[in-house]
Amino acid sequence: MQKNGRFVIGGGIIVVFLAFMGYFFTQSSIGYEESLAKVKESGKTIRATGAWVKEKNYEYKNKVFTFYMKDTEGNEMKVIYKGAIPNNFESATSVVVTGKYVGDAFEAKDILTKCPSKYQEGDVPAGATHPDQIKKNAS
Repeated sequence: MQKNGRFVIGGGIIVVFLAFMGYFFTQSSIGYEESLAKVKESGKTIRATGAWVKEKNYEYKNKVFTFYMKDTEGNEMKVIYKGAIPNNFESATSVVVTGKYVGDAFEAKDILTKCPSKYQEGDVPAGATHPDQIKKNAS
């Protein structure tokens, strides 16, 4: 009986390990899509990128953050995220959301925002190769 117990425990550990690895493998293989039209059609967990539609205000109510984003083709979609608003959301130049399109909205599990560069266009002189050769904004 003692040998059988060891096999059961060992088998259980192996099953848990394989399930754990399978979960992380599927998380790392999430597709990336720039076209929101394709995101709406996919039905799978996916990473979508676009810009926040500032003309449509965002809403944060009962720990649910809702906003609209659009892609480079002008397609828009509603995004619902159960969590806090990212600190730099209002100044973000682009937004990457991970989740699934369900019903009439994208249910995000994660939101990443890209901040604007602290360097202005034209601040890097031609041929500049060292950080000391780049002008910084007075901030």
